[in-house]
Amino acid sequence: MTASPSFLGLPNRLTDGRLPRAVIFAASHGSTYPDKDSSGYVLAADAIRAASQDDAAIVEHWDFDLGGPLFDGKPVCCIDAGDVETTMYDNAGNRARIEVKTREILSVPAVPILLGGDCSVTIPFLAGFADHEPVWILQVDAHIDWRDEVHGERFGYSSPMRRASEMPHVAGMVQVGLRSVGSARLADIEAARGYGSRFVTAREIHAEGAEAALRHIPQGVRVVVTLDCDSLDPSIMPGVAARTPGGLTYTEVIDLIAGLGRRARIASFDLVELYPPADIDRLSALTAARLLVNVVGAIARQV
Repeated sequence: MTASPSFLGLPNRLTDGRLPRAVIFAASHGSTYPDKDSSGYVLAADAIRAASQDDAAIVEHWDFDLGGPLFDGKPVCCIDAGDVETTMYDNAGNRARIEVKTREILSVPAVPILLGGDCSVTIPFLAGFADHEPVWILQVDAHIDWRDEVHGERFGYSSPMRRASEMPHVAGMVQVGLRSVGSARLADIEAARGYGSRFVTAREIHAEGAEAALRHIPQGVRVVVTLDCDSLDPSIMPGVAARTPGGLTYTEVIDLIAGLGRRARIASFDLVELYPPADIDRLSALTAARLLVNVVGAIARQV
């Protein structure tokens, strides 16, 4: 079997003795519900990596999203460490392996960038920060993901922000891109508001721009960004399991990323819920790859 290309052709290690600023890795499965088949997510990370290959030879070219080359004229500072081995329905084992990998990257220290998988992978990703300074969460999503359990599973894709709210090292939360009915019940909304989460709807971002969300994040804090692909409008991100009209635009999301990089510090990033079986002409994978380029660029520019 031919090995998949790395994201943007990045190396799996730096050979000049430097430590990486950021480390990309993938995990296809987190905690799958007993009545669900999550096998389609296995294709997500490699779809993003494949979509990035057109830019692999030109990373030193000027990027108008970033206002300069990807690494700002400096040496490459990001690596692609490949995939964490996961198995559908091995929920506890998957969570343990994702958390271990996250802790390993943080010990470098480097910024971990996780390619999912459904958003259940976010729970062990966040758990990996337990021994570090407190973090804020910027969730970019159509849904608040605040269910306490579904079919007896408390760590599935409907529960990551509920579980995050129980983690002592999570200092606060801003949830951006919310729209339509979603999966939230009244009790979930009340629990999220009771915790102190700040809701920012997609309509607020459309009307006011990224500042509608960024003003809720204190200056200088460390922020974990979790981006569910269904936060974007399905016209540019059709490859998701829950298409919902009225989502964020590509420009609105990269404005969030750039603005966050200036206001606070991006401590980690995950991109989840890309579902390649529903994609159209690789559009979603291309959009996801470009978003990831912006994340790497923002991290490379952090002091």
